[in-house]
Amino acid sequence: MNFEDTEVGTELPAARYELSRDDLRAYAEASGDHNPIHLDEAIATSVGLPDVIAHGMLTMGLAGSVVADWAGDPTAVVSFGTRFTAPVVVPSAEPAVVEVAGTVLTRDESARTVEVDLTVTHAGTKVLGRARAVVRLP
Repeated sequence: MNFEDTEVGTELPAARYELSRDDLRAYAEASGDHNPIHLDEAIATSVGLPDVIAHGMLTMGLAGSVVADWAGDPTAVVSFGTRFTAPVVVPSAEPAVVEVAGTVLTRDESARTVEVDLTVTHAGTKVLGRARAVVRLP
């Protein structure tokens, strides 16, 4: 991707991710986040959750990977931030599906950056709010 070929309204390729309980265990091992709400159904439901939930940073990472893949270089992502608005519930019987779409909101010619707005959903619900990335393009 390069700056000249990008304009406001450019859509990033959409992505669909399936998360299983095995994925949550692997992420917990890799990240060191062993909070039982991500791993133990009894504990998750005891604190009012419908089931175990994906790690917020895992969900954010999936969204960020869409931007990095589109840019063609993960170091092109200058900044990325979001708010967590709803959990990604991961039942034991089937994977949870997270869908990510993105659109270029703004272009800064002098910095050769674009701001990307991401829409991240699970089961028809937006799970990340104000998910935005700034990407510097060649």
